[in-house]
Amino acid sequence: MSAEFSFKSRPVADRVGRPLRDLRISVMDRCNFRCPYCMPDSLYHEGFRFLAPEERLDFGEIERVARVAADLGVTKLRLTGGEPLLRPDLQDLVARLARIPGIEDIALTTNGMLLRRQASALHAAGLHRVTVSLDSLDPDVFARMSGGRGDLTTVLDGIEAARAAGFPRGVKINTVVQRGVNDRGVPALLAHFRHTGVIVRFIEYMDVGNRNGWERGDVVTSRDLMTRIDALWPLDPVSPAYRGEVATRYRYADGGGEIGFVSSVSAPFCGDCSRARLSSDGQVFTCLFATSGTDLRTILRDPAPAEDDGALRRALAAIWQRRADRYSEERQERRSRTAISEHGGEDDKIEMHYIGG
Repeated sequence: MSAEFSFKSRPVADRVGRPLRDLRISVMDRCNFRCPYCMPDSLYHEGFRFLAPEERLDFGEIERVARVAADLGVTKLRLTGGEPLLRPDLQDLVARLARIPGIEDIALTTNGMLLRRQASALHAAGLHRVTVSLDSLDPDVFARMSGGRGDLTTVLDGIEAARAAGFPRGVKINTVVQRGVNDRGVPALLAHFRHTGVIVRFIEYMDVGNRNGWERGDVVTSRDLMTRIDALWPLDPVSPAYRGEVATRYRYADGGGEIGFVSSVSAPFCGDCSRARLSSDGQVFTCLFATSGTDLRTILRDPAPAEDDGALRRALAAIWQRRADRYSEERQERRSRTAISEHGGEDDKIEMHYIGG
């Protein structure tokens, strides 16, 4: 057995033993929303310079990275942005990724504005599931949280189109909850999606990036939110489907469906994190709160002939093997030692629109 074959066959683990299982792929740094907690309009205005098309990885380059990642143990892919549905012919990329041996799950996170017209094609191409970011059903709150760029009815139509398309692993809603902004609308959101098969997941407002003005006082903890919901519709816990599952899951006791909570601030889960992120211009990040990434585009575009992707494989494996990220746990530890960490971290972190959520 050759050394290369042995290397490819062995999943990689980082410095604290976490395997590489998930790859989140940002296919577009642009977005048609200007959510204040992600891409505030005051900063991402008409003159802001986003990537030029030639700076983004093409579908062949993305497929190469995904194939190598599968060799190293990745089984799940998620397409993100910016807004991924702004990327032309995205269904063609999905079809290519669906043919990669070892890939068991391909998901998409979108704001839903373009979903109605693309849902059927994405399903036919092999997409397994869709997550729609939706923070409120109140038109005024929705307008505020989308930066005045979205249309609530269009998003809801997109969700219905996704349900009708019949994605094999369903449709989820991601809701970022901010105190005094959209927390009072949680019951209406849940009431709308109960008994529909759509799973709503509540995400604690996080200090992602440097531009959202994060304050800990704006966070509504999962425990607080669960208590409020349980008083309306009693909840029963659901066992995790796999190690490292991000959301803590619950079912309505009356059979109304399932909801979940993502508690990165109040109950960090870094110890089981198996996710890497690939930006649309080919940078790999090993944490959502990373301050820097590692370039793969140079390797992908090396004009020197190569019979295989050995250099790419070695680079990606080395990135993961030297990983020791545990930002959320360290934030929690800092807060337990001092009372001054009520704001985000001091280091400049990569913005969420650049590497996806």
